[in-house]
Amino acid sequence: MSMPAADRDRPSLDSIDLDIVAALHVAPRVPSAALADILGVPSSTVSRRLSRMQDERMLRVVGRFAWELITSSNPFELWITSAPGRSREVLDELLRIPDIQFATQVSGPSDIHVHLYPLIGSDAEQLLAERVPSIDGLIALDSRMMLQPAKVGQSWRFARLDDAVVRALEAHRPDVSADPISSLDELSDLEFATMRILGANARETAATIARQLDVSPSTAARAIKTVVHSGAVTPRVEIQPSLIGYPLNALLSLDVSPKSIGPVLEALADQPNVRLLNAVTGAEPVSLSAAFSGPAALAEFIRTDLGDMKGVRAVSSSVVLRLARRYWIDRERWRLGNQVPNVLRRA
Repeated sequence: MSMPAADRDRPSLDSIDLDIVAALHVAPRVPSAALADILGVPSSTVSRRLSRMQDERMLRVVGRFAWELITSSNPFELWITSAPGRSREVLDELLRIPDIQFATQVSGPSDIHVHLYPLIGSDAEQLLAERVPSIDGLIALDSRMMLQPAKVGQSWRFARLDDAVVRALEAHRPDVSADPISSLDELSDLEFATMRILGANARETAATIARQLDVSPSTAARAIKTVVHSGAVTPRVEIQPSLIGYPLNALLSLDVSPKSIGPVLEALADQPNVRLLNAVTGAEPVSLSAAFSGPAALAEFIRTDLGDMKGVRAVSSSVVLRLARRYWIDRERWRLGNQVPNVLRRA
């Protein structure tokens, strides 16, 4: 059987590439020389492979901003139904809204699923009651506020490395031990600029940031420490799941008894397929996004992992047909595109 035309130019990653990607999931800011030493690969090979994946727009290490610092309200999940044949048009219009952090075309009763993060300066009511519903071709909208994030994207790991390697990498993870920042107003202009740079490329060093901001490396290092060690920005890996063996991505909503919501969230947060997990408003109070190697793995997850979980009364699921945006990075198939500008704003 011939390969589908859409997949003919998709690159393949070998074991060294995959080890690098897995290592960056553990320690996104690990220096290349240390990464090479831990993986037992020549430093020149790691640098070359990493540069290739970045240059070909397969891989990017960005910074996740603490959502409490950049939004004017809690985020929302939106399930959207389009008029027949107009799903792509509606999705393209949604992507014009900078507050849309995540956007997919999906199977099921709704054909689009997005996450709306009302940014500072945006009006959540206006977005939910006017801007989104007024999109031509949109015929139904179900919005659910995210109440409690139990697992976020940067917590997910591409698990393929042995425990000793993971332990060595964890020594290069930032220590988030400083007091959290409650408002961007607490940051100096230099710290704010550093946070913005790390949002675009979380592997930038103190030396490179110092050159960009015309300060000394020690000053840049202190600014990095302020925003990273406080959790204001957290490095995270962006790569299309299909490139690392997870071609099937699914969105699941769980009907859970109220007293079981906490235990269910706790159990699912440890489940390796789950990438994103929230308590939400609505009839199905637990929502999750998960990645799988194929339909059999998804079926097993629903039948066994969820089927045996106390308090889960019913499950509804949708399969992601097209991932158009994740963490404000647009994408087309396996290529990462532009990052939505000015997500980080002062009031």
